[in-house]
Amino acid sequence: MDRRTVMMGLAIAGSGVVTAAAAQSGAENPLIAAFAQTLSAHDINGFAALFADDYINHQMSAAAAKPAPDVSPKQATVGFFAGRLKGMPDLSVAIEVSLAYGDMAAASFVYSGTHRGEYFGVAPTGKSLRFTSCDIFSIRDGKIAEHWEWAILPAPSPN
Repeated sequence: MDRRTVMMGLAIAGSGVVTAAAAQSGAENPLIAAFAQTLSAHDINGFAALFADDYINHQMSAAAAKPAPDVSPKQATVGFFAGRLKGMPDLSVAIEVSLAYGDMAAASFVYSGTHRGEYFGVAPTGKSLRFTSCDIFSIRDGKIAEHWEWAILPAPSPN
């Protein structure tokens, strides 16, 4: 099963009936585009502004540690991505496929960069990294209100 089929299935399951026009593969939601653009521009403040203050993260990734009790989910998510930017100073984020319907949006993101800085406790290796994630967002008042993610983290490439 390919990624587009999975994304379409998740959207249909999560939002009820979706018309073909509303759930076209490649339809770009401005919030999804801003997610990728702010990270690619290494604009962590712009990235933080995409999230509601009462944001809830339902992330299902072993890569993200559970935040400390005094850290909000928004602060934890911004801190997680700041760490990713530190570890890969040339990080680029592309949208592989996205769709949106009502107050829900989903996207498959492709992350690529070079491991040149400490990356969550791992010393720099100089290796190229490429990984993907499948993210689903609930949107309220133009901000990301909730988030679900499944990350696929392959081994680093040999170069």
